[in-house]
Amino acid sequence: MRKLLLLRPEPGLSSSVERARNLGLEVIACPLFRIEPVKWSVPDPVEYDGLLLTSANAVRQAGGGLEQLIQLPAHAVGEATARVARESGLSVETVGDDDIVSLLAMLPPDVRLLHLAGEDHRDPGDARIDRRIVYRSATITNPALPKLEGLVAAIHSPRAGSRLAELGTQRRRPAIAAISAPAADACGD
Repeated sequence: MRKLLLLRPEPGLSSSVERARNLGLEVIACPLFRIEPVKWSVPDPVEYDGLLLTSANAVRQAGGGLEQLIQLPAHAVGEATARVARESGLSVETVGDDDIVSLLAMLPPDVRLLHLAGEDHRDPGDARIDRRIVYRSATITNPALPKLEGLVAAIHSPRAGSRLAELGTQRRRPAIAAISAPAADACGD
């Protein structure tokens, strides 16, 4: 059986490693990024009908500003993000099961949303959204990548695929298991 190479940052990395090992997989963990909070200013919550949450990291990294928004109902892109939002004291009103576009389709057309996001985010170009960047995924300069031949690399985002390709995997190719077509395409050939 091939070993699985997990590249996502903490805290998601540890939970992915645990789930993979519980499935009987051999895992190598090598994060390519480190999650860091970004200084941000909290807007007046009365200007919004709800919070748009597309990443659990946004909830974790929003800091004390999140407490000022606690009265807004949250709309989470998936159950993992919804769980972290609930654990942080937010009231989750809507949970999507696919992506930001399908979540937005579930919401009223006149809703005003405050999107707490990372620097690297998908912008659906929806006028209902006002975005605040609350975290970044900082690149780890010299990750301790193992020999890649014979591994299956789990690509969690297009940025991770690009970073793996940038690190010289064109000569030492792992098999790729990507979360989406854009993430796979970012890996190159």
